[in-house]
Amino acid sequence: MDFKTYKSPIRAVGSLNQGTNTVLFAGDCMELIRLIPDNSIDLTITSPPYCMGKEYESSESVDDFIAAHEAVLPEVVRITRDGGSICWQVGYHVHDKTAYPLDYPVFAIMAGIKEVKLRNRMVWSFGHGLHGTMRFSGRHETILWFTKGDDYHFDLDAVRVAQKYPGKRHYKGPKKGELSGNPKGKNPGDVWEIPNVKGNHIEKEGHPCQFPVGLAERCVRALCPDGGIVFDPYMGSASSGVAAIVNGRRFLGAEKDAKYEGLAHNRLLRAYDGAVPFRPADRPIRVPSSQEAVARRPEHFTEVFQ
Repeated sequence: MDFKTYKSPIRAVGSLNQGTNTVLFAGDCMELIRLIPDNSIDLTITSPPYCMGKEYESSESVDDFIAAHEAVLPEVVRITRDGGSICWQVGYHVHDKTAYPLDYPVFAIMAGIKEVKLRNRMVWSFGHGLHGTMRFSGRHETILWFTKGDDYHFDLDAVRVAQKYPGKRHYKGPKKGELSGNPKGKNPGDVWEIPNVKGNHIEKEGHPCQFPVGLAERCVRALCPDGGIVFDPYMGSASSGVAAIVNGRRFLGAEKDAKYEGLAHNRLLRAYDGAVPFRPADRPIRVPSSQEAVARRPEHFTEVFQ
């Protein structure tokens, strides 16, 4: 197992440059990024702090979110290889019942950097979360996928999903009557229904805003070549690191909170041992049968649906 953790950004970058497969930096990501050479990273995938006053955040200001991204995003572009990708997963900053979509300022900043182009705005949809009373409950977030240049790595076959209608046939033209579906599976599209890590989810660790390995894994498989480097500047519980390790990619992660860095370290050790449970992105959403208690309608419920 080729896995190192450092408190020195110089040593962390040096270890990565020497070929270490997995390198963690216990500190502020900007200290690390400024030392990473140009054109070094194949794929950056992360979910940054939303500045909503979570236990690992020091701000509740959208302005602070924007200022932080004005500093970090140009540096992330600089260290991305030509043909590499950047996946930035964000949701909404909600204050006083008002929602601010955080992908808006991220896109605005990246639109001003000529080397990168937006390829997709994926919608991550999930069925559970906080229940709203003064607005519709939030049940999606977004992943902005940018590439550095037009000649970029994209392996669609690695992330195809099962055909919904495998027996579908062409209904007209020279191929009329022939099967029309791709035998390798279909493109998963830009709306990804993946359960979030809440309650009894098998991936649940000690991080309050953990994103699922399946979400990161789809990006890793499609956008990072075998043996390439995946970088997560806001590592948290290291879901992106798990996705990198189990798919044969190298990983570089940064986390300044000692509690979560320790959690990530232990989780990645278990990933190397094949002992980290995770839910694949293409696993169908389970629907409970009517015989299960959770699906039975209590008598006092007043809902009536046609």
